[in-house]
Amino acid sequence: MTIKFMKNAKIWLVTGASQGLGLSLVKKLLESGHKVAATTRNIKSIENEVGPRSAFFLPLAVDVTSQAEVHQAVNQVVAHFGTIDVLVNNAGYGQTGAVAELTDKEIRQVFDVNFFSQINFIREVMPILKEKNSGHIFNIGSIGGYTGEFPGLGIYSATKFAISGMTEALSVEGKAFGVKVTLVYPGGFRTNFFEPTSIKNPVKPLEDYSTVHTAQAQMQSHSGSQEGDPDKFSDVLIGVSEMKNPPVHLFLGTDAYEIAHEKAKKVQEELQKFKSLSISTGFEVTE
Repeated sequence: MTIKFMKNAKIWLVTGASQGLGLSLVKKLLESGHKVAATTRNIKSIENEVGPRSAFFLPLAVDVTSQAEVHQAVNQVVAHFGTIDVLVNNAGYGQTGAVAELTDKEIRQVFDVNFFSQINFIREVMPILKEKNSGHIFNIGSIGGYTGEFPGLGIYSATKFAISGMTEALSVEGKAFGVKVTLVYPGGFRTNFFEPTSIKNPVKPLEDYSTVHTAQAQMQSHSGSQEGDPDKFSDVLIGVSEMKNPPVHLFLGTDAYEIAHEKAKKVQEELQKFKSLSISTGFEVTE
Protein backbone atom coordinates (compact mmCIF):
# COMPACT_ATOMS: atom_id res chain seq x y z
CA MET A 1 0.00 0.00 0.00
CA THR A 2 1.07 3.60 -0.64
CA ILE A 3 2.05 5.62 2.45
CA LYS A 4 1.86 9.39 2.16
CA PHE A 5 4.30 11.67 4.01
CA MET A 6 2.67 14.28 6.26
CA LYS A 7 4.76 16.96 7.96
CA ASN A 8 2.45 17.28 10.98
CA ALA A 9 1.44 13.64 11.19
CA LYS A 10 -0.23 12.45 14.37
CA ILE A 11 0.83 9.31 16.20
CA TRP A 12 -2.10 6.90 16.46
CA LEU A 13 -2.31 3.76 18.62
CA VAL A 14 -5.05 1.42 17.38
CA THR A 15 -5.95 -1.79 19.23
CA GLY A 16 -7.61 -4.80 17.64
CA ALA A 17 -6.14 -3.83 14.28
CA SER A 18 -5.75 -7.13 12.43
CA GLN A 19 -9.24 -7.18 10.91
CA GLY A 20 -12.53 -5.33 10.57
CA LEU A 21 -12.88 -1.68 11.50
CA GLY A 22 -9.43 -1.60 13.13
CA LEU A 23 -7.64 -2.79 10.00
CA SER A 24 -9.57 -0.39 7.79
CA LEU A 25 -8.62 2.50 10.10
CA VAL A 26 -4.92 1.57 10.12
CA LYS A 27 -4.82 1.50 6.31
CA LYS A 28 -6.67 4.81 5.99
CA LEU A 29 -4.41 6.50 8.53
CA LEU A 30 -1.23 5.41 6.74
CA GLU A 31 -2.66 6.43 3.36
CA SER A 32 -3.43 9.84 4.90
CA GLY A 33 0.14 10.29 6.13
CA HIS A 34 -0.26 9.58 9.83
CA LYS A 35 2.00 7.30 11.85
CA VAL A 36 0.39 4.23 13.36
CA ALA A 37 1.10 1.68 16.06
CA ALA A 38 -1.28 -1.27 15.79
CA THR A 39 -1.87 -4.05 18.29
CA THR A 40 -2.90 -7.54 17.28
CA ARG A 41 -2.70 -11.09 18.53
CA ASN A 42 -0.77 -12.12 15.42
CA ILE A 43 1.74 -9.71 13.86
CA LYS A 44 2.01 -11.73 10.63
CA SER A 45 -1.68 -11.26 9.91
CA ILE A 46 -1.45 -7.47 9.96
CA GLU A 47 1.93 -7.36 8.23
CA ASN A 48 0.40 -9.35 5.36
CA GLU A 49 -2.29 -6.68 5.05
CA VAL A 50 -0.29 -3.53 5.78
CA GLY A 51 3.42 -4.24 5.58
CA PRO A 52 6.39 -4.66 7.93
CA ARG A 53 7.60 -2.34 10.68
CA SER A 54 8.80 1.01 9.36
CA ALA A 55 9.25 4.64 10.31
CA PHE A 56 5.49 5.05 9.83
CA PHE A 57 4.10 1.73 11.04
CA LEU A 58 4.67 -0.28 14.22
CA PRO A 59 2.83 -3.62 14.52
CA LEU A 60 2.76 -5.06 18.04
CA ALA A 61 1.68 -8.48 19.33
CA VAL A 62 -0.15 -7.72 22.58
CA ASP A 63 -2.44 -9.58 24.95
CA VAL A 64 -4.73 -6.63 25.65
CA THR A 65 -5.99 -8.25 28.85
CA SER A 66 -2.49 -8.11 30.38
CA GLN A 67 -1.59 -4.79 32.01
CA ALA A 68 2.09 -5.76 31.86
CA GLU A 69 1.98 -6.39 28.11
CA VAL A 70 0.01 -3.20 27.50
CA HIS A 71 2.57 -1.24 29.55
CA GLN A 72 5.39 -2.71 27.49
CA ALA A 73 3.59 -2.01 24.21
CA VAL A 74 2.95 1.66 25.06
CA ASN A 75 6.63 2.06 25.99
CA GLN A 76 7.57 0.57 22.61
CA VAL A 77 5.31 3.05 20.81
CA VAL A 78 6.87 6.01 22.62
CA ALA A 79 10.37 4.68 21.95
CA HIS A 80 9.58 4.26 18.25
CA PHE A 81 7.55 7.42 17.54
CA GLY A 82 8.36 9.70 20.48
CA THR A 83 4.80 10.10 21.77
CA ILE A 84 1.14 9.17 21.28
CA ASP A 85 -1.51 11.63 20.10
CA VAL A 86 -4.58 9.46 19.53
CA LEU A 87 -5.67 6.21 21.18
CA VAL A 88 -8.35 4.08 19.53
CA ASN A 89 -9.61 1.38 21.89
CA ASN A 90 -11.05 -1.01 19.33
CA ALA A 91 -10.11 -4.52 20.53
CA GLY A 92 -13.05 -6.79 21.24
CA TYR A 93 -15.23 -9.65 20.06
CA GLY A 94 -18.87 -10.69 20.01
CA GLN A 95 -20.42 -13.17 22.43
CA THR A 96 -23.86 -14.63 21.78
CA GLY A 97 -26.02 -16.48 24.25
CA ALA A 98 -28.91 -15.77 26.60
CA VAL A 99 -27.95 -13.97 29.79
CA ALA A 100 -28.67 -17.01 31.98
CA GLU A 101 -27.10 -19.42 29.48
CA LEU A 102 -23.47 -18.34 29.47
CA THR A 103 -20.91 -19.64 31.94
CA ASP A 104 -19.02 -17.45 34.36
CA LYS A 105 -15.84 -18.08 32.36
CA GLU A 106 -17.44 -16.94 29.09
CA ILE A 107 -18.80 -13.78 30.68
CA ARG A 108 -15.56 -12.81 32.38
CA GLN A 109 -13.51 -13.45 29.24
CA VAL A 110 -15.60 -11.14 27.08
CA PHE A 111 -15.50 -8.44 29.78
CA ASP A 112 -11.71 -8.81 30.02
CA VAL A 113 -11.26 -8.25 26.28
CA ASN A 114 -14.04 -5.77 25.50
CA PHE A 115 -14.01 -3.61 28.63
CA PHE A 116 -10.97 -4.11 30.84
CA SER A 117 -8.56 -3.93 27.89
CA GLN A 118 -9.74 -0.36 27.31
CA ILE A 119 -9.01 0.46 30.94
CA ASN A 120 -5.55 -1.08 30.56
CA PHE A 121 -4.66 1.19 27.64
CA ILE A 122 -6.23 4.30 29.17
CA ARG A 123 -4.10 3.83 32.31
CA GLU A 124 -0.94 3.75 30.21
CA VAL A 125 -1.75 6.41 27.60
CA MET A 126 -3.53 9.04 29.69
CA PRO A 127 -0.34 10.12 31.55
CA ILE A 128 1.29 10.79 28.17
CA LEU A 129 -1.64 12.89 26.97
CA LYS A 130 -1.90 14.71 30.32
CA GLU A 131 1.75 15.71 30.15
CA LYS A 132 1.23 17.18 26.68
CA ASN A 133 -2.12 18.70 27.67
CA SER A 134 -3.56 17.42 24.40
CA GLY A 135 -4.70 14.27 22.66
CA HIS A 136 -7.79 12.29 21.78
CA ILE A 137 -9.17 8.95 22.98
CA PHE A 138 -11.74 7.04 20.93
CA ASN A 139 -13.46 4.21 22.79
CA ILE A 140 -15.26 1.94 20.34
CA GLY A 141 -18.52 0.74 21.82
CA SER A 142 -21.61 -0.40 19.91
CA ILE A 143 -25.21 0.55 19.34
CA GLY A 144 -25.63 -2.47 21.64
CA GLY A 145 -24.12 -0.26 24.33
CA TYR A 146 -27.00 2.22 24.00
CA THR A 147 -29.88 -0.24 23.79
CA GLY A 148 -29.79 -3.83 24.97
CA GLU A 149 -32.90 -5.03 23.14
CA PHE A 150 -31.02 -7.64 21.13
CA PRO A 151 -31.94 -11.18 22.30
CA GLY A 152 -28.88 -13.34 22.69
CA LEU A 153 -26.50 -10.39 22.97
CA GLY A 154 -27.20 -9.34 26.55
CA ILE A 155 -23.72 -10.02 27.91
CA TYR A 156 -22.03 -8.50 24.85
CA SER A 157 -24.26 -5.44 25.29
CA ALA A 158 -23.32 -5.33 28.98
CA THR A 159 -19.65 -4.96 28.03
CA LYS A 160 -20.56 -2.13 25.69
CA PHE A 161 -22.79 -0.42 28.25
CA ALA A 162 -19.83 -0.56 30.64
CA ILE A 163 -17.70 1.17 28.00
CA SER A 164 -20.38 3.84 27.58
CA GLY A 165 -20.57 4.66 31.27
CA MET A 166 -16.81 4.67 31.71
CA THR A 167 -16.25 6.85 28.64
CA GLU A 168 -18.79 9.47 29.67
CA ALA A 169 -16.91 9.90 32.96
CA LEU A 170 -13.55 9.88 31.16
CA SER A 171 -14.74 12.65 28.83
CA VAL A 172 -15.32 14.92 31.82
CA GLU A 173 -12.08 13.92 33.55
CA GLY A 174 -10.07 14.47 30.37
CA LYS A 175 -11.22 18.08 29.89
CA ALA A 176 -9.04 19.26 32.77
CA PHE A 177 -5.97 18.01 30.87
CA GLY A 178 -6.90 19.06 27.35
CA VAL A 179 -7.73 15.47 26.37
CA LYS A 180 -10.71 14.95 24.07
CA VAL A 181 -12.75 11.76 24.43
CA THR A 182 -15.26 10.29 21.97
CA LEU A 183 -17.54 7.31 22.52
CA VAL A 184 -18.32 5.59 19.21
CA TYR A 185 -21.51 3.57 18.76
CA PRO A 186 -21.19 1.67 15.45
CA GLY A 187 -24.16 -0.08 13.92
CA GLY A 188 -23.72 -2.87 11.41
CA PHE A 189 -20.61 -2.53 9.25
CA ARG A 190 -19.55 -4.93 6.53
CA THR A 191 -16.74 -6.65 8.39
CA ASN A 192 -16.15 -10.20 9.56
CA PHE A 193 -17.86 -9.50 12.91
CA PHE A 194 -20.25 -12.44 12.49
CA GLU A 195 -17.48 -14.85 11.50
CA PRO A 196 -15.97 -17.36 13.98
CA THR A 197 -12.80 -15.23 14.27
CA SER A 198 -14.83 -12.38 15.77
CA ILE A 199 -17.84 -13.86 17.53
CA LYS A 200 -18.32 -16.76 19.94
CA ASN A 201 -21.45 -18.82 20.53
CA PRO A 202 -22.32 -20.48 23.88
CA VAL A 203 -20.07 -23.37 24.88
CA LYS A 204 -23.08 -25.21 26.33
CA PRO A 205 -26.26 -24.04 24.55
CA LEU A 206 -29.47 -24.82 26.43
CA GLU A 207 -32.57 -26.11 24.65
CA ASP A 208 -34.77 -23.76 26.67
CA TYR A 209 -33.34 -20.86 24.67
CA SER A 210 -34.03 -22.25 21.20
CA THR A 211 -35.90 -19.08 20.19
CA VAL A 212 -32.87 -17.00 21.19
CA HIS A 213 -30.60 -19.30 19.18
CA THR A 214 -32.88 -18.87 16.15
CA ALA A 215 -32.65 -15.09 16.50
CA GLN A 216 -28.86 -15.36 16.74
CA ALA A 217 -28.66 -17.49 13.60
CA GLN A 218 -30.83 -15.04 11.68
CA MET A 219 -28.63 -12.17 12.82
CA GLN A 220 -25.43 -13.96 11.85
CA SER A 221 -26.90 -14.86 8.45
CA HIS A 222 -26.63 -11.17 7.52
CA SER A 223 -22.83 -11.36 7.50
CA GLY A 224 -21.53 -9.62 4.40
CA SER A 225 -24.69 -7.61 3.79
CA GLN A 226 -24.39 -4.96 6.51
CA GLU A 227 -25.06 -1.41 5.34
CA GLY A 228 -21.97 0.22 6.88
CA ASP A 229 -18.79 0.84 4.88
CA PRO A 230 -15.68 0.34 7.11
CA ASP A 231 -13.62 2.79 5.02
CA LYS A 232 -16.22 5.53 5.51
CA PHE A 233 -16.23 4.72 9.24
CA SER A 234 -12.47 5.32 9.22
CA ASP A 235 -12.82 8.59 7.28
CA VAL A 236 -15.25 9.88 9.93
CA LEU A 237 -12.93 9.00 12.83
CA ILE A 238 -10.00 10.75 11.16
CA GLY A 239 -12.18 13.81 10.52
CA VAL A 240 -13.46 13.88 14.11
CA SER A 241 -9.88 13.70 15.41
CA GLU A 242 -9.24 17.03 13.70
CA MET A 243 -12.25 18.81 15.21
CA LYS A 244 -11.72 21.51 17.82
CA ASN A 245 -14.90 20.43 19.64
CA PRO A 246 -15.57 16.80 18.73
CA PRO A 247 -18.69 14.92 19.89
CA VAL A 248 -18.63 12.82 23.02
CA HIS A 249 -21.36 10.55 21.61
CA LEU A 250 -20.87 9.49 17.98
CA PHE A 251 -23.43 7.14 16.42
CA LEU A 252 -22.16 5.73 13.13
CA GLY A 253 -24.42 4.03 10.61
CA THR A 254 -27.98 4.75 9.54
CA ASP A 255 -29.16 1.82 11.64
CA ALA A 256 -27.35 3.10 14.75
CA TYR A 257 -28.79 6.60 14.22
CA GLU A 258 -32.36 5.29 13.87
CA ILE A 259 -32.10 2.82 16.77
CA ALA A 260 -30.75 5.57 19.03
CA HIS A 261 -33.66 7.84 18.13
CA GLU A 262 -36.15 5.06 18.84
CA LYS A 263 -34.56 4.34 22.23
CA ALA A 264 -34.61 8.05 23.17
CA LYS A 265 -38.27 8.26 22.14
CA LYS A 266 -39.20 5.25 24.30
CA VAL A 267 -37.37 6.65 27.31
CA GLN A 268 -39.05 10.04 26.93
CA GLU A 269 -42.47 8.41 26.68
CA GLU A 270 -41.89 6.33 29.82
CA LEU A 271 -40.54 9.34 31.70
CA GLN A 272 -43.76 11.21 31.02
CA LYS A 273 -46.04 8.22 31.61
CA PHE A 274 -44.55 7.41 35.00
CA LYS A 275 -43.54 10.91 36.07
CA SER A 276 -45.77 10.80 39.13
CA LEU A 277 -43.96 7.69 40.37
CA SER A 278 -40.54 9.14 39.62
CA ILE A 279 -41.11 12.28 41.67
CA SER A 280 -43.06 10.61 44.49
CA THR A 281 -40.09 9.26 46.42
CA GLY A 282 -38.78 12.38 48.14
CA PHE A 283 -39.35 13.48 51.71
CA GLU A 284 -42.39 15.67 52.16
CA VAL A 285 -41.53 19.30 52.64
CA THR A 286 -43.04 20.77 55.79
CA GLU A 287 -43.20 24.46 56.49
